[in-house]
Amino acid sequence: MISCKTLIRVRYADTDQMQFVYNGKYLEYFEVGRTELLRTCGLPYSTVEQNGFQLPLIEAGIKYKIPAQYDDMLEVEAIVTTLYSPKVRIEYYVRKEGSNEVIAEGFTEHVFINLNTKKAVRPPKIYIDTLSPYFDKK
Repeated sequence: MISCKTLIRVRYADTDQMQFVYNGKYLEYFEVGRTELLRTCGLPYSTVEQNGFQLPLIEAGIKYKIPAQYDDMLEVEAIVTTLYSPKVRIEYYVRKEGSNEVIAEGFTEHVFINLNTKKAVRPPKIYIDTLSPYFDKK
């Protein structure tokens, strides 16, 4: 399992008329968490593309618990729990900085595709080799 925590400050433009973070913004926050997770383990998205792959989103889900508001500092935790799956599933937990209380949680699922053909492929060697040190070998 690999995990990464990223801080994001809620901008005024992220809020709706109720002064809560607009629900669709959480997918953007998840994207920030995901890209920082990959970067932290040594596989920035640019490297994925330079090696001939892309990682499109195929499914997402979010459960909202407590609203976030303008100027809140949010901690987005992104976690990859499985390495050898055809789908890359990343789970997310959003908390206000300094709190253990989850304000939103969700997931995204992705598949690797060939950059040129756009056809699904198994997770490439660069992905497996980069992330495998973070998983227990059994």
